[in-house]
Amino acid sequence: MSTDKIDMNDIRSYFAEKLEQHGATPRGVDWNSNGAQDTRFMQLARIIDRPERPYSLLDYGSGFGSFYDYLVNQGVRPQRYVGFDIVEGMVVKGRELHAGIEGVEFSQTDDNLPVCDYVVASGIFNIKLDTEYDTWTEYVIKTITRMNDLADRGFSVNFLTKYSDADHMRPDLYYADPGYLFDICKRRFSRNVAILHDYDLYDFTLLVRKKLD
Repeated sequence: MSTDKIDMNDIRSYFAEKLEQHGATPRGVDWNSNGAQDTRFMQLARIIDRPERPYSLLDYGSGFGSFYDYLVNQGVRPQRYVGFDIVEGMVVKGRELHAGIEGVEFSQTDDNLPVCDYVVASGIFNIKLDTEYDTWTEYVIKTITRMNDLADRGFSVNFLTKYSDADHMRPDLYYADPGYLFDICKRRFSRNVAILHDYDLYDFTLLVRKKLD
């Protein structure tokens, strides 16, 4: 199936509406709370294996830069942070909130994104709307392949899990198979891959390490 069948304008509109409704808050990027967002950020940040050294980070689907703020609060600020998001309002808000901060930039276009030490993505695959499951899975693989290409040391990404309670699952959300994506990453990207599925939320995080020095 072709990912051309996915209408990204619908996805853009969905998140633009969330930002308009809730502003620069976790709900503005469709998370329920600060606590849940920080828990997910903690897992994603585990890809940063040498935070004491200067490093660059690409936040793929950055929203307005909350992951950057999390890293600063943890004392592991990246030397260069690049936030990429397909929603214009997110990019505008990100630039507004981080105006004048050296080493921080935001982009709405994927074409000229730089290779960074690390790439992270949080929640970018959760909302599939009415896209067929297999079509969305193809889009997921295409996107994490792009993330791999842009990551020098490694990347991390989270997904809703197929092991969610059936009575709480929604047809507009994408529930990924951890084992399937682990196999894809292991075969295509690196022999050093981890699944984090032990932090009491109905999702999981993949860590793909490309360098261990």
